[in-house]
Amino acid sequence: MKAFLLTARLDMAESFRAKWFVVYSLVFGGIVVALFLFGLSESRIMGFTGLTRLLVTYIQLSMAILPVFVLISTVRSMAGDREAGVYEYMLSLPVPLWAWYWGRFAGRFAVVFLPVFLAMAAAMIWGGLRGADLPYAHFFWYSALLVSLAFCFLGMGFLISSLTRSPDVAQSAAFFIWLVLLMFLDLVLLGVIIQEQAPPEVVMAIALANPMQVFRAAAMMLFDPQLILLGPSAYLILDNFGSAGFMAYALIYPAGLGLVLAWLGFRVFCKSDL
Repeated sequence: MKAFLLTARLDMAESFRAKWFVVYSLVFGGIVVALFLFGLSESRIMGFTGLTRLLVTYIQLSMAILPVFVLISTVRSMAGDREAGVYEYMLSLPVPLWAWYWGRFAGRFAVVFLPVFLAMAAAMIWGGLRGADLPYAHFFWYSALLVSLAFCFLGMGFLISSLTRSPDVAQSAAFFIWLVLLMFLDLVLLGVIIQEQAPPEVVMAIALANPMQVFRAAAMMLFDPQLILLGPSAYLILDNFGSAGFMAYALIYPAGLGLVLAWLGFRVFCKSDL
């Protein structure tokens, strides 16, 4: 356990010194500042005003930005360490493989989640100082959804890093996976399936296998319980899951998928030539 904690702390310290972390933090901090500057907290949408409106926009932007940052930074770091010979040095020390691998996973999760969470918390604090109503329920749910999404793409990143040998190959694979998931968002590519007269259940099953689509639908459900913006597909979601069931699915499925992918990466990591 001591080796696990030391590895997590080492990964966090390394990330805090990296340029990508500075950019990553500035992006999410800048989003919140920009939303305040543009007066988004004063606007109204579907009856929602104040910080609720700001958080709705912030979470939608995070859905597109967070996965690609997590994937690219993770695979670049892990594969780069292998190419630079860091593994040979670190694993010559009395550090178990499980402690090294899962310690880095825990440290990287803290690094990628904290800037997103702190930016959202800063928006809540600033809004409270200005006398705005604080949407604690939305803040809690959005935080939980971001945890689940971060786990999902961290697991993908660690699996890709374990399978590839070159940072360039790992980065290309990560970007390709993110692009495919993004293209399936809102059933863009699923239009081809619909043209082929596929059953609606099959189309929805493919859509709900996409963690980004699940995240987005759950975020929409918090301010649109009937999922009007999703159109007819909302009936399938609400009839098969219900509101509470779908929110539970949105929290459990991406996080569980990420942990399974990370575990598969660990199996490859242990058996491969480090």
